[in-house]
Amino acid sequence: MKIVKSLFDGMKHARVLRPVKPVIETLEGIVLGSPQTTAGAPHFVDHIEIKRYMSVVILAMIPTTVAAIVFFGWYVLAMILTSYVVGGIIEVLFALIRKKEIEEGFLVTGLIFPLVLPPTTPLWVVAVGVAFGVFFGKEVFGGTGRNIFNPALVGRIFITIAFPEIMSATWRAPFSDAITAATPLAVYRSTQSAAPYLDLLFGQVAGSAGEVFRIGIIAGALLLMITRVSSWRITLSYLTSVAVFALIGYGLGPQTFAPPLFQLLSGGLLFGAVFMATDPVTSPATKFGKLVFGFSCGILTVLIRTFSGFTEGVMFSIVIMNAFAPLIDNIVVNLKYRPAKR
Repeated sequence: MKIVKSLFDGMKHARVLRPVKPVIETLEGIVLGSPQTTAGAPHFVDHIEIKRYMSVVILAMIPTTVAAIVFFGWYVLAMILTSYVVGGIIEVLFALIRKKEIEEGFLVTGLIFPLVLPPTTPLWVVAVGVAFGVFFGKEVFGGTGRNIFNPALVGRIFITIAFPEIMSATWRAPFSDAITAATPLAVYRSTQSAAPYLDLLFGQVAGSAGEVFRIGIIAGALLLMITRVSSWRITLSYLTSVAVFALIGYGLGPQTFAPPLFQLLSGGLLFGAVFMATDPVTSPATKFGKLVFGFSCGILTVLIRTFSGFTEGVMFSIVIMNAFAPLIDNIVVNLKYRPAKR
C-alpha cells in the first residue's frame, strides 16, 4: 500500500497532471480510503468515507442489476454505461471548474437512473435524462450534499414529461422481444385484473429494468439495513403506509383502489422505497422525521396511482417529499427541543 500511496502522491504533485488533480484524488479515495487521521483520541476504527459508504449501496444493487441484464439483455448494460459516461463527464467538468474532488454521489445516481427506465429506452434519451438530472438536480445546487431533490428522479421525471410516448408505450416483457404498452399497473387500471403475485415477485412482468426482480431488491434492502447504510424507518414506514392506506381504500372502493399486496409488488414501489427514498441527502435526518417522510410518500403514492393520469406515483411522491424534508426536520427539532421559558 505504501507503494500505491507514493504513486498517488507523485501524480498529485506532478505539474502536468495538476488540471486533473480532482480525478486523481477521487481514485485515491476509492483505492486507499480517506487520508485524514486523528493525532489523538478518539480514533475511528476504520477510514471509511462516503465513497466506501456508497459502495455498499452499489453492492446492494448488484442482484437487481444482474437480473435486469439477464431478463432484458445486454442492452441494459449499454444503458448503464451511457449513464455513467454522460453523467460522469458532467461530474468531472464541474469538479475541474470548482477545483474540488469528484463527488462520489454519482456512483449511485449513475446506476440507479438507467434501472428506473424502460429496458428499451433509446440511449440518446438515457443520455439526455442523466445529463438533465445531474445538472439541474444536483450541480446547480452546489453538488452532492447540497441538492434538494434526488438527481435520478429529476432526470426520470423530465424525460417522462418530455418523451411521454417513449416512456409509456415501449415496455418489454422479460426474455421476450415483444413490445407492450401495458405494465401491471396499467393493466389493472383498465381491466381490474392483477398480475399473479409470484410473477410480480420474481420479475416475470413488464416494467422498468431494475424494478421487476423484487426478490433481489428485498435482498439489497436487508443488506442496507444490516450495515445501517440506509434507514429502515423510511423504507418500512413507506411500505406500511402504502399497505394500510391501500387496504382502507380497497375496502371502501374496490373498483377504484388496487389491492394492498398488488400495490406493494407492482411498479417501482420496492425499488423506490429501498434505493431512492432513503437517500441521506434528500430525506430527513431526524428519526421521527424519517417516519413522517416515509408515511407521507406512501399516501401520495397510492393517491397518485389511483386518481392521477399517471399509473405510477413513486417518483412523484418521493420528489414532492424531498421538498418537504428540511421543513419536517425543522418541525421535529422545534417540537423536541422547545425554547426554555424565562
